[in-house]
Amino acid sequence: MKENNLKEQSTQDTFIKGSAWMTFGSITSRILGALYIIPWFMWMAPYGNIANALTARSYNIYSIFILISTAGIPGAVAKQVAKYNALNEYEVGQKLFRKGLLLMAALGVISAAVMYFASPLLASNGSSSDPRQIAVMRSLSYAILIIPILSFMRGYFQGYTDMMPSAMSQFVEQLARVTWILLTAYVIMQVQHGSYVDAVVQSNFAAAIGAAFGIGILAWFLFSRRKQMNELVANSANKVQVSTKDLFVEIIGQAVPFVITDAGIQLFYLIDQYTFHPMIASIMKVSTNTIETWYALFALNANKLIMIIVSLASAMAVTAIPLLSAAHTKHDQHGISRQIGSIIDLFLFVMIPAAFGMAAISKPIYTIFYGFDQLGSNILYLSAFTAITLGLFTVLTAILQGLSENGLAIKYLILGLIIKFVVQYPMVYLFKAFGPLVATNVGMLAIIWLALKHLRVNYHFNASRTSRRFIGITAFSVLMFLLVLAVEKGLELFLSPANRLHALIIVVIAVLVGAIFYVVMTIKSELAQKILGNKFTAILAKLHIKA
Repeated sequence: MKENNLKEQSTQDTFIKGSAWMTFGSITSRILGALYIIPWFMWMAPYGNIANALTARSYNIYSIFILISTAGIPGAVAKQVAKYNALNEYEVGQKLFRKGLLLMAALGVISAAVMYFASPLLASNGSSSDPRQIAVMRSLSYAILIIPILSFMRGYFQGYTDMMPSAMSQFVEQLARVTWILLTAYVIMQVQHGSYVDAVVQSNFAAAIGAAFGIGILAWFLFSRRKQMNELVANSANKVQVSTKDLFVEIIGQAVPFVITDAGIQLFYLIDQYTFHPMIASIMKVSTNTIETWYALFALNANKLIMIIVSLASAMAVTAIPLLSAAHTKHDQHGISRQIGSIIDLFLFVMIPAAFGMAAISKPIYTIFYGFDQLGSNILYLSAFTAITLGLFTVLTAILQGLSENGLAIKYLILGLIIKFVVQYPMVYLFKAFGPLVATNVGMLAIIWLALKHLRVNYHFNASRTSRRFIGITAFSVLMFLLVLAVEKGLELFLSPANRLHALIIVVIAVLVGAIFYVVMTIKSELAQKILGNKFTAILAKLHIKA
């Protein structure tokens, strides 16, 4: 019994540590990706929202091509490497890595060429092609040449449950990308007084610059860890012989479902991209630029901010897949059940207060990044709650993939997309610019309900315990939300939320008050200790903090 408890705690600690590293990588890169918007948006004036609409449309297509070019292989590689490592067959994993790099390079070249030459067809706003959009899309195709290699290398490290290289590569990639974006935007718009389209093109080409730096840091980690990896290979059991052909068949068999489910959120966004413009145009008589501005408000402006907290879910998902795959390989049903509960508990513990907090400060935080805009702030408010459904979708589909329930994840996604498509027009008709977000929530909630029901029935995770923790987390988050709102309204008696500097002061003070309140309440109730485990309890003891 003691041995089992130690094993359980070790697995929980591995998940917490991996999630911490991936959270660091995701959050820092997302924060950098949001912060650059402040100077960039000012330099692009008065074309800020139009430029953002161009970027949003291009990135939706680009994200799909990235998923196609990587073919879901990074996630599948993490899963398969974890599987063979659990069997002490490290040499198979190394063979997979060597052969896989060549495959990813070929996929990159093919996908980049297709996106480049298909851009005129894809550059549509639902009614006609846009020459500006073609140039922006083509600037992103260069990144697709090398991102498959970057993603594959990350998947290899994740298969060893070594999340630090992936996290650091995310940070370095984003830092290089943001540096290029700001440098070129400043030179083109402020020094040369050039075209905003040229500035957007360079801002998107920055993805290729960032990817190159990301590959560089991963190559360094691979070199520095070669001794430990070679030792593991030398001590492999060598009882499993897998041909190169069989390896690729196995990987591609696992990878195809990853493409579809990883593209889930982007597929929801693509429905918005190709339906919002014609739908809103059929309902209201407004100019094309007005529609594009509304589209930018929810598709990029608000989305870029909520993806900071949705990235928390992505970090947990990446960590969960290899751990669940290893438990599944060993037929450890108790371990699977325990890990499912731990993953969902940790997600709720982090995501719900983050979403409620962002909703509470939606007005001043929108002002900081984009300037004061009441409609934009209101859309961000709804988007913040939407982040919970997007994040839970990400985590639950990752759990299903880790358990080799790929077909079921795809079925749930297709059903959710059908529901989203069916309710899209009624929601746009009723709620205008808010409609796509409402439709997304309806579709996502259907997927979430089905996935949770399946996991409870088939894997018997402790749903009653998770429900109790969910109630506690939500209660503390609602109290925090009300407290943050009160602090914000109090500060607005002296500070204007329409002023960027004043808005920054409001956000900093409100966030500090809200975070301290949530942390103290969860520690005093021992909710944090139960979810975060023994290491967190030990840290509290060292700091002489008592419940």
